Amino acid sequence: MRVLGIETSCDETAAAIVMRDADGRGTILSNVVRSQLEEHAAYGGVVPELAARSHVTHLDHIIRRACEEADVRLADLDAIAATAGPGLIGGVLVGLTTAKALSAALGKPLVAVNHLEAHALTARLTDGIGFPYLMLLVSGGHSQFVLVRRVGDYERWGSTIDDALGEAFDKVAKLLGLGQPGGPQVEKEAQSGDASRFRFPRPLLKEDRLDFSFSGLKTAVRLAAEEIAPLSDRDVADICASFQLAVAEIISVRSTAALVRFKERLPGTPLRLVVAGGVAANKAIGIGLQRVANQAGAQLVVPPIGLCTDNGAMVAWAGAERLALGAADGLDFAAKARWALDSADMGLTHAA
Repeated sequence: MRVLGIETSCDETAAAIVMRDADGRGTILSNVVRSQLEEHAAYGGVVPELAARSHVTHLDHIIRRACEEADVRLADLDAIAATAGPGLIGGVLVGLTTAKALSAALGKPLVAVNHLEAHALTARLTDGIGFPYLMLLVSGGHSQFVLVRRVGDYERWGSTIDDALGEAFDKVAKLLGLGQPGGPQVEKEAQSGDASRFRFPRPLLKEDRLDFSFSGLKTAVRLAAEEIAPLSDRDVADICASFQLAVAEIISVRSTAALVRFKERLPGTPLRLVVAGGVAANKAIGIGLQRVANQAGAQLVVPPIGLCTDNGAMVAWAGAERLALGAADGLDFAAKARWALDSADMGLTHAA
């Protein structure tokens, strides 16, 4: 089957066409992503109203490009999938409404996709891994461990109690006068910094839980910067390196504990840790996770960075996975600003 995927939950306008064969293997036929980074740069973060308007302006053209690059006509698609939440509700409405219009006009099934499920299933598209597995999602809006049992069946083991990790990177970058998005900027500065200069806190690590907290760490960075202001280039680099080290240690310690729980809960099951979300691009975090996986005897699966950040291919694939199980949604499906991956309505549904 060939599925069009539409993603508009934040500041990327994306569309892709993915083919899923009868054996469950996926092929990306096209994957077009338009970033709104320049449009929001002056504001130091994403402005929801501007994001939604940009999606309205560009989505039709992005879909056309996806069809052209895949050499597939809209009439030849087998289904239309779109992110229906969670996300900035204005943007989600743009993508979902467009998908509903295409579904109705073409007479094709509609699949309303949970954005987090799209991330969770990407490793099956890129690496063909089987169920179950452990997912670490680290992005601008989410930081959580999830047990992925099967399509539509998830158990959240831990999440952030305040800021998401990507959000913490962005706020530290803004505090230090760096550009956005903050993750790449902080990582770049950290390369020349002394990570031992500042000993920033590692919140919650002494507690027997899999949750994260980055707000206190962010505050510690602000206080350190204020104490030595005005900051030199060396100060900025050292703060970034020390912050990144703290984050990498937090992620590594929590991942070790999550893998231990996986082995206890599912004895005899192949141990696999899948990492998703834009923060997966951070090399220091990646090195730490590889070390954790090696020590635990686990397989670490990190999709290509272009498929870790928001994109249409992951949405199309999630739609194809659901459609292969007979699941589809009606045109009355409502967009959701919040939609937990382990909520009761994540089960497979069958449209009338």
